[in-house]
Amino acid sequence: MNRIALITGVTGQSGAYLSAILLQKGYRVVGTTRQKATASLCRLEELGVSGDIELIDFDLLDLDKVSRTIEKIQPQEIYNFAAQSSVGISFDRPVDACEAGGLGVVRLLESVRRVNSKIRFYQASTSEMFGQAQESPQNETTPFLPRSPYAIAKLFAHLMTVNYRESYGMHASSGILFNNESPLRNREFVTRKITLSLALVKHGKLDTLELGNLNASRDWGFAGDYVFGSWCMLQQSKPDDYVFATGQTHTVRQFVHYAASAIGLNLQFAGEGIAEHAIDAKSGRVVMRVNPKFYRPTDLASLIGDSSKARRVLGWKSKMSFEELVVSMAEADERRVRDGQVRV
Repeated sequence: MNRIALITGVTGQSGAYLSAILLQKGYRVVGTTRQKATASLCRLEELGVSGDIELIDFDLLDLDKVSRTIEKIQPQEIYNFAAQSSVGISFDRPVDACEAGGLGVVRLLESVRRVNSKIRFYQASTSEMFGQAQESPQNETTPFLPRSPYAIAKLFAHLMTVNYRESYGMHASSGILFNNESPLRNREFVTRKITLSLALVKHGKLDTLELGNLNASRDWGFAGDYVFGSWCMLQQSKPDDYVFATGQTHTVRQFVHYAASAIGLNLQFAGEGIAEHAIDAKSGRVVMRVNPKFYRPTDLASLIGDSSKARRVLGWKSKMSFEELVVSMAEADERRVRDGQVRV
């Protein structure tokens, strides 16, 4: 009999990649959305799995409905990717960030405890919880110092997952994911903003890419690699928390450079601070400039992950290099813009 996996936030980047992995492994995959009738299936369609997933309406704000859904489906594994997922937007909508990313997770955990405490539960935590980290690289024992509503909500959910594991003996685990990117990333994230905007600039559909702090650096990895780690976690006999990262950092400026090169733009950077800009050497056009309005109210120190525990216990590793990741995203967006099919 096929194992059953329930994936919340299945239409997002992580949910889509995990769905493809689980289907290949013979799972029956049930995915949740807040409004099934209007849900965008473009990511699932790009991966060719939209017709193989059972979609259901799901509301993390209603404990009884969450419990009834789990009781009806009877999954062996639950993967929670549902959240308001943008750090930037969380400053504008902090209540939404805390409701979905924090209390929604408690409703899931409590429903599992009520319905069947043997269900294995995965919570998608984030490196943003480390915030202004006092040590580098960061691992599972690094103190948390979150600096955004999004990160604070995620830390609450992370600690509640630990609490349910320790208090009730549940197989509840958190994957602390560093920045995970792909051609399926939402446009609100700076990586997709870069690759899509550069493609639009190349094809004359946008004048200039505007960005904030070009010196901001992150540990960027491929989302498909990270969600495979999520599955590995729930196959272990004992629940635990794991950091997933590449162990390398790159700046926003470097991301712009690789993305532009991938689609045939040769950028030359000039100026400093808010006066910094990039010119395409071939056309002489200003392709990128800094706009202070895109600076965050609080920005983080350089975050870099130590995933040695995941490598040792799970046999996991990040397979896609930074340059390969950026090129895949840039080429995908250039193709979408060229073909007039920008849906993701």
